[in-house]
Amino acid sequence: MPELIPGPALVPVPGGKVIEEYVGHASSGDDVVSVAQMLAPAGWEEPAQEPEFDEFTIVLEGSIDVEYDDGVLHVRSGQAVITRAGERIRYSTSEGARYIAVCLPAFHGGLVHREGEHDDWSLDDE
Repeated sequence: MPELIPGPALVPVPGGKVIEEYVGHASSGDDVVSVAQMLAPAGWEEPAQEPEFDEFTIVLEGSIDVEYDDGVLHVRSGQAVITRAGERIRYSTSEGARYIAVCLPAFHGGLVHREGEHDDWSLDDE
């Protein structure tokens, strides 16, 4: 039977970005995949991370920068980027952005491994 998702769950993250998760651990209890809309203000940045999930990101408005060991990718509206589990990456934006992120397996705070954060962070603690 189809399952209606009446609205997103808001997932807390550092730096003023808003995650509106429609499918995933926080919203629907799914651990296989998460689908979320991200709203990042101008000047937003987050710590470097080495997540345990692949992330497929489609930028709808603005742009994001994805720092990795060999440089920086500037991903603009209408473009997409794929980051793979285990890669050290860091997201930021100078102008602000609205984008969709799909994570496999589903995003969960304990799988992100942001520098300076505890790995035992859990959505269940909120």
